[in-house]
Amino acid sequence: MLDLSRVPNFCSHEHWGSIDSVGMVEGGFRADMERGATPGRDTGFMDILLDPYFRGWLSAGGEDLDGWARQAHAGTFLDWARERPSEAYAALRPALERQQLTGGFQCIRRGLLALYGIDILNTSAPDWLALDATIARNYAGMFQWYQDAMKQSAFSELIRPVHPEFYLHDAASETARHEAAFTHTVMRIDPLLKFWKEPFPRRDTLEQTLGIAPHDVASWKQFIGALLDRAAAKGAVGIKQAQAYSRSLDFLPVEDKDIRWSGDLSEEEVRVFQDWVVHECCRQAADRGWPHQIHTGTHNLTQSSPMPLAALAKRYGGQKIVLLHCWPFTREAGWLAKFHANVYIDTCWMPILNPVFLSEALESWINYVPLNKIMHGQDATSVEMAAGATLFTREILARVLEGQSARLGVSGDGFLGIAQAFLNDNAVAVYGIGRPGRVMA
Repeated sequence: MLDLSRVPNFCSHEHWGSIDSVGMVEGGFRADMERGATPGRDTGFMDILLDPYFRGWLSAGGEDLDGWARQAHAGTFLDWARERPSEAYAALRPALERQQLTGGFQCIRRGLLALYGIDILNTSAPDWLALDATIARNYAGMFQWYQDAMKQSAFSELIRPVHPEFYLHDAASETARHEAAFTHTVMRIDPLLKFWKEPFPRRDTLEQTLGIAPHDVASWKQFIGALLDRAAAKGAVGIKQAQAYSRSLDFLPVEDKDIRWSGDLSEEEVRVFQDWVVHECCRQAADRGWPHQIHTGTHNLTQSSPMPLAALAKRYGGQKIVLLHCWPFTREAGWLAKFHANVYIDTCWMPILNPVFLSEALESWINYVPLNKIMHGQDATSVEMAAGATLFTREILARVLEGQSARLGVSGDGFLGIAQAFLNDNAVAVYGIGRPGRVMA
């Protein structure tokens, strides 16, 4: 098989730090809101395993983890796991066995095996407790652990989507400076789409920091510009939105005179406000040469098709639009990337959802989409999950390329450059950071 194990993989869209030990604040995960956020307590195996993704899928599958903990008089399940770990893990094992073939579980399992040498499906209590202790030691120096794990997994660069509040303060702490030394960001614009609400403390905080109160066309343009200026000064390389979780991606151009900026807005007035904000963010980001990552598919399937983004791609032809995830709209995403010069695809999250989704998508795209248009991020909540996801990605990509070799009669070695493009070089070109064409030692 084509060996892609040391071909660099550009982590173009990651949520590392979205785990319970780092915690939440109003507005989202601390890691996405505060520069240099680190765990407030020891990080353990359960923090990595029961991340927001996999824990949510356990719940969707009917597993009531906190209910089990209450029956054991232990508060929440994570409380139980910290206080009586062997007992809690024994209760969890049947649920893990029911989920053992899912992408989410396997990415975590394979990542832990690759980085720690322990298979959580086949381990005794002493091994599991040793893993817990090792994870705690690693996360005591979280950002150094990220860098060490990135080297082990042949990860080249790291981009994380963060909220506007992330940029409000300087990297004054040692951990903030350490994070900034190897982490790039894209600024999420979806929080701005709620800034019509009254009252809204998040807007008020940004107003006070920037010294701009957005209330009309001129002040809103100034407000967005000031936010992007601050983000750029602190390492941002683009914008990102996740609006497809709650509405369609059909962002219509609107007249300035038709907008109500705050107050008791009707559903239609909210849509008009949001459309204007997205277009203004696109315009200003495009003027800076910034790409725009857009969540598509996976949730809200009646409204998360990427097809309406064709209009956005045409209107902002100089802006690179990156379609994230895409499943189940892989054919639609392929069409957009083929016929719109500024549309790209990032398969991040596909292996975590289901490795087969990535395999089917690549088979669909490989003979249709230009080879400079496909990227492979991970969209993982931890570096451990990312380590597992990249193993699936490399294996699936190698298998698809070898199938092309047999089908087209081309030497398999000739496909190494394509693999390097998908895993690293295409993202280098899109985001303007990192280096192309190198195999890691």
